Amino acid sequence: MAIRQVCVYAASSDKCHASYLDAAGRLGRHLAKNGLGIVYGGGGSGLMGRLAQGALSEGGKVVGVIPRFMEEVEWGHTGLTELRVVDDMHQRKRTMLEASDAVVALPGGCGTLEELFEAIAWKRLGLYTNPIAIVNTSGFYKPCVELLERCISERFMDPEHGAIWTLVDAPEEVVPALRSASPWSKNAIRPPGKTT
Repeated sequence: MAIRQVCVYAASSDKCHASYLDAAGRLGRHLAKNGLGIVYGGGGSGLMGRLAQGALSEGGKVVGVIPRFMEEVEWGHTGLTELRVVDDMHQRKRTMLEASDAVVALPGGCGTLEELFEAIAWKRLGLYTNPIAIVNTSGFYKPCVELLERCISERFMDPEHGAIWTLVDAPEEVVPALRSASPWSKNAIRPPGKTT
C-alpha cells in the first residue's frame, strides 16, 4: 500500500531540550520533501508546532485534529492546511489513525505515550495494519522499547509482535523505515494461548 499521509504523535511542551524541538522540525520537513502529508494533534506549541512549521515551510499538507475543549482555549495551530475540531480525545485518536497510512511517534509525555501504545495495541489486534516508526531522539524511547521487549520475553506478547514497530534514531530515517516495513495482517488476532 502506498503511504500518502502519516499520523504523527508529538509533545505540546516547549520546555523540553532544544534537540527534541529540532528533531520535530526536521521530521516535518523530511515528510513534506518526500511528498507525505501529516495528520497530527493540531497543536501550535512544542514539538507539535515545530513539526507543523517544518512541513509547511516545505509546502507540505498538514491536517490538525483537535478536541473542542482544546480549541476553546486556543491550543490549535492557526496556519494549517486544515484544522478539524472533534468532540473528544477518543474521536481525535480514531480520526488520526483512520486518516493515516502510517504512524510516527516523536518524544512526548503521557498523552503521546498513550497514543503510541494504542496504535501498537490496534496493530497487535489487526485493527490497524500500517507501519509504525518510533523516533528515538537522544535515546528517549530506549526504556519504552525495553519494556515492550520485556513484554515479549515474559510471554505477554509473542516474538512476532516485535515487528509491530520500527525504532529509528533520526527523523531522516523515518520514510525509508516506513516504506520498508513488513506487511501486517488483519488476521493478526488469535485466541489467547494459541501460538499459530
